[in-house]
Amino acid sequence: MNTAGTVQVAVRHILSDKLSGGFLRPRTRTVTWKDSHFVVKRPASGKHTVELTCPVCSASLLAEVRNHSSTRTIASVLLVLAVLCLVAFFAAFAYAVHEGGKTLPEGQSLPVLFSVSVITIFVTFVAGPTLFLRSRGYIGVSMLDAPKPRRRHHIMSVRKAPQGVRTPR
Repeated sequence: MNTAGTVQVAVRHILSDKLSGGFLRPRTRTVTWKDSHFVVKRPASGKHTVELTCPVCSASLLAEVRNHSSTRTIASVLLVLAVLCLVAFFAAFAYAVHEGGKTLPEGQSLPVLFSVSVITIFVTFVAGPTLFLRSRGYIGVSMLDAPKPRRRHHIMSVRKAPQGVRTPR
């Protein structure tokens, strides 16, 4: 359970990442991992860096933790942007249907705004759900860039109650 002063994260160690398939078969990607759960304290203001140790390979990983209010602010901004994408999608779709359904006299072409609305439909169709999912999963903890041998790690949010929870040093 996350409180305002802490957040639960999982350090995911990637054991293997295989890509199979080819020209005539569908491509499938198989990723296997082992994760360990940690409880990280949030700072009172700003952000600070914590060190998490992967129990699989003993790698030292640096993570940046934001305070609770800025985490909620960023998640809210992402959600508002997703809603704005939804509004822009429906407005552009309605305009494209309205202008595309007209019968034009010979020699006259559709307005430039029609092509802009079609592009807006495709962009917001991808950006809206992406922003919505990012806002739902944003926890305010991000892994800082690690050297080459430590790049086989990810920091994820914990969705269910873990069995063993560690606290970083």
